[in-house]
Amino acid sequence: MEHIQANLGAVGIYVALNFFILVWIANSTGSLRRKLKISIGNGGNQHLERIMRGHANAAENIPIFLIGLTVGALIGMPLIAIHLLGIVFTIGRAIHAHHFIMEDAPFKTRMIGFGIALLAMLVLFAGLFVHGIWALFG
Repeated sequence: MEHIQANLGAVGIYVALNFFILVWIANSTGSLRRKLKISIGNGGNQHLERIMRGHANAAENIPIFLIGLTVGALIGMPLIAIHLLGIVFTIGRAIHAHHFIMEDAPFKTRMIGFGIALLAMLVLFAGLFVHGIWALFG
């Protein structure tokens, strides 16, 4: 039981950090809306459209990764794996969010952030899948 508590404690760190990323991009979206005086939609503003898409992308990807990390913690994933996957994913998401917040960031920052986060997601979900098959068929 101690093992699971430590694992869930580690997951809690990445939940908090990724929650901060969501708040950061949400606040940036709201700030730009107030500055441009656009309350609904993007008003044809490309920067607002960009930041809204980045916000939506974060809201789409962060929850599923954190659910997977929680499942991994509950089924006994090694603590070091939780930390490695959590920090890699979080760094990727932070770079990705920063790309969308900036008005004119180079495309490569988006691809770097996405690629780093995707790597963590693929490793996590492959591990969960293999563990599930192994648990099912022994």
